[in-house]
Amino acid sequence: MANVSFKNFVLLAAAFSISACGSKDEDRYVARDVEVIYTLAHDSLERGRYSLAAIAFDEVERQHPYSTWARRAQLMAAYSHYKSNNYDDAVLAAQRFLQLHPGNSSAPYAYYLIALCHYEQISDVGRDQQKTTEAQDALLQVIRRYPGSEYARDASLKYSLTQDHLAGKDMEVGRFYMKRKEYLAAVGRFRNVIENYQTTSHAPEALHRLVESYLSLGIANEAQAAAAVLQHNYGGTKWYRYSYAMLVEDNLQPGSSGSSWISSLWPF
Repeated sequence: MANVSFKNFVLLAAAFSISACGSKDEDRYVARDVEVIYTLAHDSLERGRYSLAAIAFDEVERQHPYSTWARRAQLMAAYSHYKSNNYDDAVLAAQRFLQLHPGNSSAPYAYYLIALCHYEQISDVGRDQQKTTEAQDALLQVIRRYPGSEYARDASLKYSLTQDHLAGKDMEVGRFYMKRKEYLAAVGRFRNVIENYQTTSHAPEALHRLVESYLSLGIANEAQAAAAVLQHNYGGTKWYRYSYAMLVEDNLQPGSSGSSWISSLWPF
């Protein structure tokens, strides 16, 4: 691989900046040997100059689109955009790589990189969770397409965390409704946790909040069924103790009900 002097490094960086900005001064455009450009890109990446690296990797394909370097540079450009937190550009670059080279051996990483871009934009549960949903979809692509890969293992872990995150959002909204005494709306949120995120850390509290909400609505059989599921699965938690105390206060006990949605969903 060709060596790039500091002088050439600066000159090439300036040239790429000019071409990337769409300058009309064609005379200032600098065509370079593919190895020189790729070396600049790689050195920029190693130095942490991620934006310059992305420009240089893009330039490899622009100036030498049919070279063997071009395919490699496409994915490296996506990675450089990702490292500079330009997630949208990274996703577009990775998607383009997959469109052009769907069967390439680096395709699993391209899918994984797309998932990472969405995952790292997940916001706290107090904000919109669109990015969490997008991250889930992208992570599932990795898991389903390449189940035995190293990327699938990490994607599975991250997918579980997104599940927990979305469940946390429902819990926050459900608690908000409870404070406003809008118990039916609260039940909808807590029920969604049980139906879709029952393996997350929020399930015990969701069951307790269902007990609390149903008792407030006067629907004793549903409260008893939720408490029974809570007792069977999380009997040693504080949430069961809270629910049991509430039932006893109303002269009730945990118990299954054939007509309850939760008994059919989560038998014990």
